[in-house]
Amino acid sequence: MLTDQLTQTSTFQCSNHSSFRKSIGRTVLLTILGFVSAQCMPSANAQSGFFNSWQRRVKKTVAEQPAWPVPVVTPSSGLVQLARFDAVRQITSTRTETWIYGNSKGFDLIPWYKTEVDIALPSYIEHNSKARDGAGDWLMLVKYRFLAAGPKHGDYSLSASLNGTLPTGSYKNGSSDGSVAPTLYGGKGFGRFDAQSSVAMTLPTGHTARVGRPIAWNAVAQYRATRLIWPELEFNSTFYRGGPNDGRIQAFVTPGVMISKIKFSRESNNRLAFIFGGGIQIATSEFHSYNHAIIATGRISF
Repeated sequence: MLTDQLTQTSTFQCSNHSSFRKSIGRTVLLTILGFVSAQCMPSANAQSGFFNSWQRRVKKTVAEQPAWPVPVVTPSSGLVQLARFDAVRQITSTRTETWIYGNSKGFDLIPWYKTEVDIALPSYIEHNSKARDGAGDWLMLVKYRFLAAGPKHGDYSLSASLNGTLPTGSYKNGSSDGSVAPTLYGGKGFGRFDAQSSVAMTLPTGHTARVGRPIAWNAVAQYRATRLIWPELEFNSTFYRGGPNDGRIQAFVTPGVMISKIKFSRESNNRLAFIFGGGIQIATSEFHSYNHAIIATGRISF
């Protein structure tokens, strides 16, 4: 009887998670279709309406900050509105491969002035080992930009965010507990160069002694070689505090390149554009969970 009750409870929870994911997915998809429709309308008819008002706020917010592309791994120090999908192939020293589809990316929106809200869809993780394939955790983020200026007024940005995760992963492909992570971002431009950095601490909502409180630090240097091509060099590190890896440091160097932006229209008011890039993440620390990873990323700004 107890087993039946537990099974029914588990099925009910999974059903709720599935319904929640589908509801969020439909809402975000309809929102993006609304933006696309609004931008494809003739300019004479695009003076009012919910989506056009939203787009005006987005354009105002983005116009007041540097125009650097979002790096391959390091999060942007500014605010962005785009849909994003990443694919990662991790390879260990024993040649075991793990594919991560989505890589906790999804939809980044600017619903209010100077404010970004991200809805990251769960990754799908495929193991080439005895581990079971499955989905990862849900993540949502709220980000606020405190300071920013374009190239003519200093070329810098400073932001902060708070994200939260839900332990919805299947077959141990996610965390056992939810978490929150306060994060600080900063960036400065120097002509064709820019440097951006972020630091975050993950605070689990339970089993802290078992999970730990890791600190993630990312930094990137980008160079605008041409109108579209941005080579970059990233440094991605995790400092483990507590948990099974207490005191260890995992560090990677990631050379990469971003192609940004390929506009869908020549109209200056149309934000629709395709952005893509990739990089190779190479372990530089003695401790590392994988030797290197190949990362591909694609985004559509709207």
